[in-house]
Amino acid sequence: MDQTSHNKIVSFIWGIADDVLRDLFKRGKYPDVILPMFVLRRLDAVLEPTKKAVMDTREMLDKAGITEQREALCQAAGQAFYNTSKFTLRDLKSRASQQQLKADFEAYLDGFSPNVQDILENFKFRNQISTLSKADALGTLINKFLDSEINLSPNPVLNNDGSVKHPGMDNHSMGTVFEELVRKFNEENNEEAGEHWTPRDAVKLMANLIFLPIANTIQSGSYLLYDGALGTGGMLTVAEETLQELADIHRKQVTPHLYGQEINPETYAICKADMILKGEGQNADRIVGGAEWSTLSHDAFPSLEFDFMLSNPPYGKSWKKDLETMGGKDGMRDPRFKVMHDGAELSLVPRSSDGQMLFLANMASKMNHNSPLGSRIAEVHNGSPLHRRRRPGRKQHTALAHRERLARSHCRSSAESFLQHRHRHIHMGAQQPQTETPQG
Repeated sequence: MDQTSHNKIVSFIWGIADDVLRDLFKRGKYPDVILPMFVLRRLDAVLEPTKKAVMDTREMLDKAGITEQREALCQAAGQAFYNTSKFTLRDLKSRASQQQLKADFEAYLDGFSPNVQDILENFKFRNQISTLSKADALGTLINKFLDSEINLSPNPVLNNDGSVKHPGMDNHSMGTVFEELVRKFNEENNEEAGEHWTPRDAVKLMANLIFLPIANTIQSGSYLLYDGALGTGGMLTVAEETLQELADIHRKQVTPHLYGQEINPETYAICKADMILKGEGQNADRIVGGAEWSTLSHDAFPSLEFDFMLSNPPYGKSWKKDLETMGGKDGMRDPRFKVMHDGAELSLVPRSSDGQMLFLANMASKMNHNSPLGSRIAEVHNGSPLHRRRRPGRKQHTALAHRERLARSHCRSSAESFLQHRHRHIHMGAQQPQTETPQG
């Protein structure tokens, strides 16, 4: 999709918020309606051609008394998701009353597969329907997303003479538009960089730190990527893209498998929706999140080891609630946060006012010891975990030393490898005459 089409769609969707939601919701609540509706319209358009096949398959399975239907319905839909309601969004355009529209729309939502239900639940989208219905705005909202001025379908819209009026949108283009809407809403709501997302240039630097130094040694095969403070999933997306690009350059065939965990329901829903919109249904199924899924106290992947890990954990945020859930410092038995030294078990547990170092310990516990490449980690810290605020005892001092050595050696070795790679790259490219003094 060209930039003009991209900008047109983003502007149109952005305009729906002001046209329909103004005075009904505070501006900070706009994404709670617009983002899930954007997802629904795309999924609806993708599923439309196979609607009859899904309905026929559902009827056949019901008659046969088969209760486990997900795989068969996904196969009938040709997607990693499906909808078994009798409605499409177009069927809901005209209803005699708001009460009937609300009931039919809710039945439409109930027909989606469990992975889409998970997204809607964490967006808390159903909580908004009553307000939209009472204000007679639900039908207007649906009609706006069905407007002929935009096309969110993978198939092109044609003019009467057969020429293309609106090109179809592939999964990558949909993901790009969705991410742009998320970015604009973050800016509109004055979200701080790092709260739920990390600036893309910083993420790209982190991806380069873990991949470039070993680019020449990447072999064909499958690689597991992990982020334990997932946010909206930008780090995994950029890491996947970087690994794929480097593999293509070196003519290797790689299959990245993405894993992540996120406690914030809305950002988790955004991440999972983004992956489904990009056609990465299997990766979306490996993303775990919601209010009950704290990485510190409820590890979603206790038995897995990963090849590449990136994360931007919260800074200076109390983890006292997690600590209590885990039995307190004296009762904690989680093996991720303990190390053995000279036959003694030492704790890596920091003060309860700042748990960011635990995210690094979590990733260190998931390092792959059976791969020739080992594991590579990039994690953002503000430095405070590396500074002691009080004089520790001997046992605490040894544990702290383990922690600091882990963080400092990781950061130093990754940075040095990256700089060496960068130096080699500049040196090789310096054979041509320089007309300007290089900056930076």
